[in-house]
Amino acid sequence: MTGVMTHVPRALIIVDVQPTFCEGGALPVAGGNAVAGRIAGYVAAHRTEYVVIVTTQDWHIDPGGHFSSAPDFVDTWPPHGVAGTPEAELHPALADVDADVTVKKGQYAAAYSGFEGTTASGGTLDAALRARGVVAVDVVGLAESHCVKDTALDAQRLGYATRVLTDLTEPVSPELGAAARTALAAAGVELAVSQA
Repeated sequence: MTGVMTHVPRALIIVDVQPTFCEGGALPVAGGNAVAGRIAGYVAAHRTEYVVIVTTQDWHIDPGGHFSSAPDFVDTWPPHGVAGTPEAELHPALADVDADVTVKKGQYAAAYSGFEGTTASGGTLDAALRARGVVAVDVVGLAESHCVKDTALDAQRLGYATRVLTDLTEPVSPELGAAARTALAAAGVELAVSQA
């Protein structure tokens, strides 16, 4: 990644890097554990480039129809990211990330974007970023085709200069990943490689 715009107040948003979305979890994404490791390494090497590090987590208490015993994997899903379970915690690879802002989303309804969640103090992610003067965001995590895409689209819509670091995310499937990248590019989101 070039040094372009690194002087701009920028946040790194790490989306849903949780065991529930990695190999062995309820909704595994192929390559999820490896992405967790790459993100941890990237943060260690690039933390000074960000004014704030954010983590988001699916944190489902009673998300209603989001959970189903006969899921369609579009609008309904098997139980995952259940609040208070080890699968819903941050991936162990992120133990040393020490995020400045933590966001939990989907407590009582489906939530794909980190901007739909609440911070530890009960505020919004948008408010937390604006309070720190953030004008640009990099989005990484799981899954590229779902929560990473929706978080990045919301960031762009809210006026942040938004990048998805494509080597620090994985899609649910190659086809859905390609569709997500098309939608992101069409919305003006930059697709970049971290060169971690």
